[in-house]
Amino acid sequence: MHPIRSWAFSALILAVAVLFYVFFDWPSPPLQEMAGDIPGSLFDIAVKDMDGNDVSLGSYSGKVLLIVNVASKCGFTNSNYKEMNVLYDKYKDKGFEVLAFPCNQFASQEPGTIEEIKETACTVFKAEFPIFDKIEVNGNNAAPLYKFLKSKKGGFLGSRIKWNFTKFLVDKDGNVVDRYSPTTSPLKIEVLLSASRHLLFNFVSATSLPSPKLLFMQKDIQKLLATS
Repeated sequence: MHPIRSWAFSALILAVAVLFYVFFDWPSPPLQEMAGDIPGSLFDIAVKDMDGNDVSLGSYSGKVLLIVNVASKCGFTNSNYKEMNVLYDKYKDKGFEVLAFPCNQFASQEPGTIEEIKETACTVFKAEFPIFDKIEVNGNNAAPLYKFLKSKKGGFLGSRIKWNFTKFLVDKDGNVVDRYSPTTSPLKIEVLLSASRHLLFNFVSATSLPSPKLLFMQKDIQKLLATS
């Protein structure tokens, strides 16, 4: 192969690998962290709301949760907020919650103060679901919530969060059911929620053909809101 073509081919492969690493979170064994750093249960964790008040995640016991690290200036911001709004509005009275956690660790795309974030999320994007205080999701200062989530569901080539709008689905008992990449549309997750008989809706039409990834995830989603 010509040296220039060989270099170009190698660069292309490297670029594809980097993009795949950043934007796709196929399940892998969770990264083992120090056991003492990881909470024993999701419901043992306390977080802070946008006003600085402590909120126990135990208050969400009995609900299905979609937990998302959000950012105001990301290429995924507009579509994700829109679709999370749709899910929340449609199923908030059926045992479903979206919990959003601003994070500035990815290309500094959430640089504002909590007041600025609140203005953007609630006024510009019309978010009505809970938005919490800004946190870190990777590194030594990662929030206990994200240490817990990552310990339960790793991603592609390790457990670290790769980008804004990584999503975790949690069942009513606090079990982390699955993890989705930033590129996964929140509305695709609705296909999975349809497997729960307590969230009574029929999202998949006769002509809808879920992707292999969705079919794979549907096996796990059967645990959601199962009768106690």
